[in-house]
Amino acid sequence: MLKDLLTPAECSALRSLIDGAQKIVICCHVNPDGDAIGSSLGWADYLRSMGKEPAIVVPDQYPDFLQWMPGTEKIVRYDKRKAEADALFAGADLVFCLDFNQPSRTDAMADALVGSAGRKVMFDHHLDPMMPDCALVVSHTEMCSTSEIVFRVAWQLGGFGQLGRGFAAPVYCGMMTDTGGFTYNSTRPEVYFIISQLLTKGIDKDKIYRNVYNNYSENRMRLVGYVLYRKLVVDRERHAAFFTITRRDLLDFHFMKGDAEGLVNIPLQIKGMKLSISLREDRDRDRLVWVSLRSVDDFPCNKMAEMFFNGGGHLNASGGRLYCSIDEAVETARRAIAHFEGVLK
Repeated sequence: MLKDLLTPAECSALRSLIDGAQKIVICCHVNPDGDAIGSSLGWADYLRSMGKEPAIVVPDQYPDFLQWMPGTEKIVRYDKRKAEADALFAGADLVFCLDFNQPSRTDAMADALVGSAGRKVMFDHHLDPMMPDCALVVSHTEMCSTSEIVFRVAWQLGGFGQLGRGFAAPVYCGMMTDTGGFTYNSTRPEVYFIISQLLTKGIDKDKIYRNVYNNYSENRMRLVGYVLYRKLVVDRERHAAFFTITRRDLLDFHFMKGDAEGLVNIPLQIKGMKLSISLREDRDRDRLVWVSLRSVDDFPCNKMAEMFFNGGGHLNASGGRLYCSIDEAVETARRAIAHFEGVLK
């Protein structure tokens, strides 16, 4: 059985906020991933079971391999429908902030979010929550995902019994993707209790896996082969690896959002590797490099991301960005690896 996530006072406050809200917006971070989309869709389904009609607003495009989830057709993209999204924020009396710890993580949407007069509630599992004027902050860094938090809140509120696949499928997907298919940050027994309960709703977990991990384009497959053969740099002495994906590479392989998903994990399959870093040039903006970091055991990706890549995240999975050329980004990665040499060896 799961321990309660909310105190009695928090539980009462959340019920009251939901009951009193007429116009609800759910939002998540820029470059939405499986957990951001999964937790948003799952929470929206729970709120609909409470008689509400929430809107989901996301900052920008999310990967095609998440489009199968029920409810994605109703998601409002801020970068495509700004006026509509601004109106939703302006008219909201309750805003749920899912899977981000500060407004800046919503990028261009931040002003509309902060400017909304609606009461704000945060569900998140990242370090150092800094959301101003939140009526309720549900922040648990020990959780494997924000989707786990959504499940546990719905469970504690007594709503799980009346929910179906519209809740279970996206929540399972969010938990699965934020743990790399339950290969990291997923050793707590509670994770598997939750999975067992989600399966009672008739979801096909094997199909969900295929929808996400076996649903790439031919161009993505060729990009992976090219990167691993031509671009991967392995520092065997320090048990670290990194690779670059340039704008030229993106054009050559007809890159679509999501095509680089999971690529950073592959070098960790090399025996003895502790750290993998992906450096990818932005497709449209000069001197912007997106950084992803993955590690095993106790190597602190989040500390490296904070110190060298203007980012942060979790112990074994973090991200950031650099405002420089790809060659300068490579030098930064080399310095970062050298700095953490004592931990890597």
